[in-house]
Amino acid sequence: MPLITLPDGSQRQFEQAVTVMDVASDIGPGLAKATLAGEVNGRLVDASFEITDDSTLRIVTAKDEEGLEIIRHSTAHLLAMAVERVFPESQYTIGPVIENGFYYDFSYPDGFKPEDLDKIAAEMRRLVKDAIPVKRFLMGRGEAIQFFRQKDEEYKAQIIESIPSDEPLSMYQQGEFVDLCRGPHVPDTSHLGHFKLTKLAGAYWRGDSNNEMLQRIYGTAWRTKKELSTYLHNLEEAEKRDHRRIARQLDLFHFQEEAPGMVFWHDHGWIIYTQVKNYIRQRLRKAGYQEVNTPEIVDISLWERSGHAEKFIENMFLTDCEDRNFAIKPMNCPCHVQIYNNGLHSYRDLPMRMAEFGSCHRNEASGALHGLMRVRAFTQDDAHIFCTPELVQSEAEAFLNLLYSVYHDFGFDVVMVELSTRPEKRIGDDSLWDKAESALAAALDDSGVEYKLNPGDGAFYGPKIDFKLRDTIGRIWQCGTLQLDFNMPGRLGAEYVTEDGSRKTPVMLHRAILGSLERFIGILIENYAGKMPVWLAPVQAVVLNITDRQDQRCKEIAESLENQGFRVDLDLRNEKIGFKIRAHTLSRVPFLLVVGDREVEEGTVAVRTRAGKDLGSMELEDFVGHLRSEVDRRGKTDN
Repeated sequence: MPLITLPDGSQRQFEQAVTVMDVASDIGPGLAKATLAGEVNGRLVDASFEITDDSTLRIVTAKDEEGLEIIRHSTAHLLAMAVERVFPESQYTIGPVIENGFYYDFSYPDGFKPEDLDKIAAEMRRLVKDAIPVKRFLMGRGEAIQFFRQKDEEYKAQIIESIPSDEPLSMYQQGEFVDLCRGPHVPDTSHLGHFKLTKLAGAYWRGDSNNEMLQRIYGTAWRTKKELSTYLHNLEEAEKRDHRRIARQLDLFHFQEEAPGMVFWHDHGWIIYTQVKNYIRQRLRKAGYQEVNTPEIVDISLWERSGHAEKFIENMFLTDCEDRNFAIKPMNCPCHVQIYNNGLHSYRDLPMRMAEFGSCHRNEASGALHGLMRVRAFTQDDAHIFCTPELVQSEAEAFLNLLYSVYHDFGFDVVMVELSTRPEKRIGDDSLWDKAESALAAALDDSGVEYKLNPGDGAFYGPKIDFKLRDTIGRIWQCGTLQLDFNMPGRLGAEYVTEDGSRKTPVMLHRAILGSLERFIGILIENYAGKMPVWLAPVQAVVLNITDRQDQRCKEIAESLENQGFRVDLDLRNEKIGFKIRAHTLSRVPFLLVVGDREVEEGTVAVRTRAGKDLGSMELEDFVGHLRSEVDRRGKTDN
């Protein structure tokens, strides 16, 4: 007679063992129809799971995050079943859930073609319509290996052989299709109607390039048709906003094989880069940071002492010179400790805030490189704060205020914050961790910042706060970070003299706002679809003549604007004005100044925005005021 306790505290008594679905049906037919799975005593289980003892139960539906993951995992199985039906010569391997969807890897001698995705999707829709029940059962390890080999599913047999335990394995069956899986899964295929197969890709079996190349089918799955449509729209929008595509259109930068993962900045792209860099430089000066610069190549011994060689050596570029081993710096922190150590410091000297636009290199895998988002050579807006333990909270609060102000100026007002606390493997006394975690939490609380707690996800050397930005199409980007380090200052001999004359190791705060300038600029380009805020736009205004009669006046206007510090182009080409307006609109120039005979006579300019808005005729002085106000608005732009 199990007693079931529900999340709201209510209880239901049953005369005999019941399934999760039985309980849902007892509550109401609507809930039963929506039920995907259950959480029994904290463990996710199938809706068919039998409850025999007193238990807590939470019914899982599509509205829950776990429900969405179950839908995606079950849709991966649906995909594999459809492929088996449409292409019986294929073999299925693994099909995990990923962000926004799933994939499944297949071995197929003839190879799938893009048009095959439509055939597979059509079969999946038929299987959804058939509402095929999904059942879980157990099978012994040896039996399971034999079962899949008899079905000519060699890859699945190899997966099971690599599982060391002799415990029975859970299998899921829908129709004739059987797959190895921990589950849980939906009760039947009717819950899987909102999906889209998105692309084909290659993948080596078990990620080893020595093994067979498999074919990977990606897909996305959602709770509702509306959610699916929204996602596909955003996917299309993201493709349009791809910073690499926009870079080609606007001539911002390029990559080439002779320098993989390293940016060739063109004039217009470099203007954006320098604007971002100079802005941060000014903000850091006002916030009490000293700017330093450290060597790009440093003896490997420093990286051994700091601990980076042990944990990071495979990602470091190494070189030899005069029988010495050097590393091209992958980060700035050990070098900043060297500047700190170049002199004796008192507690009165702290905090010491040290910033560097440090040029760093990391040997990222070639397959991981992705435009500006993942490169091998990059510049960090990196800084380190050396302080006493008592100053941690106040320095954290000051950093939070700076960070939010900077993000606002770039047009990002939605910031998600995560506080990660001590991991299982860590250094430092628990009392030190207690103080550090409390200080960071207090800084967030005192600043009124909402945050998510990530227990156990801190660095081995200290707790950290991570900051994530949401862009205009809802994507999340990890950018800023604040990390407490109890480890490196001591390893590298950093000390300060206390009030009583003794010596202590300072706390080191690693902090960044943008992260890498390259990646942040990539985010900016995609967020604004290349229509950069006026203060960042490579060209802020272009002056256009209608005929050659206005050439001299156009030159005078352009020169006047340049002398006032604005970035201006001059277009005196012998082309129709409509052609020139279209060309510069496509180039995302914020303001187009058209000068015809009337404008020359009246001493005005006809002003248009890149959005096509006609601002009418203005005297040049009035336009300068308008342009300056737009520059001062920073990230907020309407044109």
